Amino acid sequence: MQTLTLEQETNPWEAQAARFDFAAQKLNLDQGIWKVLRYPSRELIVHIPVGMDDGSIEVFTGYRVQHSVARGPAKGGIRYSPDVSLDEVRALASWMTWKCAVVNIPFGGAKGGVICDPKKMSQGELERMTRRYTAELMEFIGPEKDVPAPDMGTDEQTMAWIMDTYSMHMRQTVNAVVTGKPVNLGGSRGRKEATGRGVSVVCDEAIKHLGMSIDGCRVIIQGFGNVGSNSAKLLAQKGYTIIGIAEFDGGLYNPKGIDIPALIEHRKNAGTINGFTEAEAADKRELLTYNCEILIPAATENVITSKNADRIRCKILCEGANGPTTTIADEILADKRVFIIPDILANAGGVTTSYFEWVQDRMGYFWTEAEVNQRLDNIMTESFNDVVTYAQNHGVNNRIAAYMLAIDRVAYTTKQRGIYA
Repeated sequence: MQTLTLEQETNPWEAQAARFDFAAQKLNLDQGIWKVLRYPSRELIVHIPVGMDDGSIEVFTGYRVQHSVARGPAKGGIRYSPDVSLDEVRALASWMTWKCAVVNIPFGGAKGGVICDPKKMSQGELERMTRRYTAELMEFIGPEKDVPAPDMGTDEQTMAWIMDTYSMHMRQTVNAVVTGKPVNLGGSRGRKEATGRGVSVVCDEAIKHLGMSIDGCRVIIQGFGNVGSNSAKLLAQKGYTIIGIAEFDGGLYNPKGIDIPALIEHRKNAGTINGFTEAEAADKRELLTYNCEILIPAATENVITSKNADRIRCKILCEGANGPTTTIADEILADKRVFIIPDILANAGGVTTSYFEWVQDRMGYFWTEAEVNQRLDNIMTESFNDVVTYAQNHGVNNRIAAYMLAIDRVAYTTKQRGIYA
């Protein structure tokens, strides 16, 4: 794999490109297809004027990147964060292409983002910004074109505003334009828990694959948002022992296991995990290096880097977040024989259930939560086995196997369709 500078190491686009190039090389990918798949097909930058509550006008910068539509409409979340950048959105869009291909659903990858701090904005300001952002993207999104979803800093209310804005312009209700909506607006049952559920399923499969036992299996989770909290809740229900939780504002540790339902209730009331009396406070960064069987980074990119990878002491690293491990860290973890469940497999439960939501909206017929969960469990189990088998057959690690499998599927479709000229 190509050597990256420290600056490049934490650039998600450079990291994604390095992994793509390595996997494409292992596949002996045709040079022309290599060029087609390496770059996004479309990048949009919009500047969004928004009337603020104090009467002033603020201009926010937003992005939407569509990486590939070879296998179906583009699909990907929208994030609101001060740290959003075009490189980050590009990387996330391409990861979405590979993620959809790994679980074999008929979508390509896209991603969107607006540079803002949603914590410092009122509900009215967020709504006006969302609606204007949607209006700027009107020609480029739609059930057959590009289907957004929630991500960091956005939620089902954001999706409801996007759906309503799009529907107003279309002069008809179009449920299938976004996923991750409230259930009564055409959202799918089981969608909120889906990414965490997918994480729990691949952890089960990894435990089986490695001949380990759930009993006494200690888990540390970094991030306690939607993915982290649902992963924690579902794993605890299955009998795993959650010994550590790291959040942006602090960490908790209890070697005997943290009572997750009680912590969720505490966080709901206090707005933070800090102050939870049934576990001791711990350094949020150091928690990642504590001894455990499974470590789940479930927050942001670049939390495991060349600076801390040599101190990671888990047996299984299950990536609930997108891009939590840098390429240099990957090599260090490989030397330590850590079993990695890569992000494009581990956190694909969310996009898989988004696919179910899109299907249900287009049919106008909705499934029970049990049906959604059963279908999700089947796809995640099958995809885990596909990746592990691919890794064994090609003598590569799980991450490169996942990339090779995904690139192979997208390249095959691209070749079948041909290049329009």
